Amino acid sequence: MKRMLLLAGTVVLAAASPAAADDVDRRVAASRAAVKEFATALQGQLKAALEAGGPSEAISVCNVAAPEIAASISERTGWTVGRTSHKLRNPGNAPDAWEAATLKEFRTAANTGAKLAKLERWEIVDADGGRQFRYMKAIPTGKPCLTCHGSEIDPAIVARLDALYPEDQARGFQLGELRGAFTITQPID
Repeated sequence: MKRMLLLAGTVVLAAASPAAADDVDRRVAASRAAVKEFATALQGQLKAALEAGGPSEAISVCNVAAPEIAASISERTGWTVGRTSHKLRNPGNAPDAWEAATLKEFRTAANTGAKLAKLERWEIVDADGGRQFRYMKAIPTGKPCLTCHGSEIDPAIVARLDALYPEDQARGFQLGELRGAFTITQPID
């Protein structure tokens, strides 16, 4: 069974029974809910940090709080929840082969006019000796992201980023460009 959505309304479904399709629909809905929870918590903490201490404080949220949010959701669900990108800030978030292919598909779709906020992909794959449900949701670069991910970053912020992320590649983004994606792996029993 395999199901994938690249653009709203573009669905490929192959060899799936109604029960299997229902399971995929349930997994997609649960993944969307987890992504929404992650994004909402992260945005809330980023906004509070920006208001309390400016961009330097917000860097701490991405550095410390984002992995904690992902770990909390992962622990509660039994899944692997995180973020990845084609231009990494944290090498620990490097995409695996499936994620890298999905990020490439998202970039291609965006270059042909697709709305990044609507891009998602899911698929059931055989990996690591078992079956997994994989899900990714694109993250467009928002205006607040440009403070630390744009082309014109304050030198004090650059110094802090350089100290935390010596191999940082996540700069030079433009508003609305693909920043990365939320990624979820659900084991299938």
